[in-house]
Amino acid sequence: MTDEGSVAGKLVVASPALTDPNFNRAVVFVIRHDEEGAFGLVINRPLDEVFVQDHLPEWSTRAAHPPVVFRGGPVDPSVAFALGRFPENAVPPDESLLPGVAVVDLGAAESPPESLEALRIFSGYAGWGAGQLEGELKESAWFVVDARPFDLFSDDPDSLWRGVLKRQRGPLAMFAHFPANPSHN
Repeated sequence: MTDEGSVAGKLVVASPALTDPNFNRAVVFVIRHDEEGAFGLVINRPLDEVFVQDHLPEWSTRAAHPPVVFRGGPVDPSVAFALGRFPENAVPPDESLLPGVAVVDLGAAESPPESLEALRIFSGYAGWGAGQLEGELKESAWFVVDARPFDLFSDDPDSLWRGVLKRQRGPLAMFAHFPANPSHN
């Protein structure tokens, strides 16, 4: 873990220095981060032609806009994960990732719970081994920022990287204007 502790429940936002195509301008919601490693979901990579309706029609009525599956990361894309937005009082504190946000077990019920307001489904995940995320943070590959529930269900995921950075205070906000290709500057 970092010197400051776990970054679970936070966003790690790819710095412009991170050029790995899996994470270029990625925004990752970190779900778990401990001494064994970290696990998160890339929340700004919609798979434009992979509609929730085509794969999980019973859940599609609750799919957040855009109603597509998102690429949660490069690890194990055959596994699906889901995050749900609920009224804050509907999520037990020990299951809450953010106020009103929890992991949804798609296999536990045939249909969505009544209290589910929005759903986002991810194929695969982002994973780091023990100490790996800490090393990347020390190398300034990622910025750690507070997550807001609406980040996870943004209806404009393509502008999320820029939007999350733009709302930060101080020098971090300047990165929102960093060109996608600095050589074109």
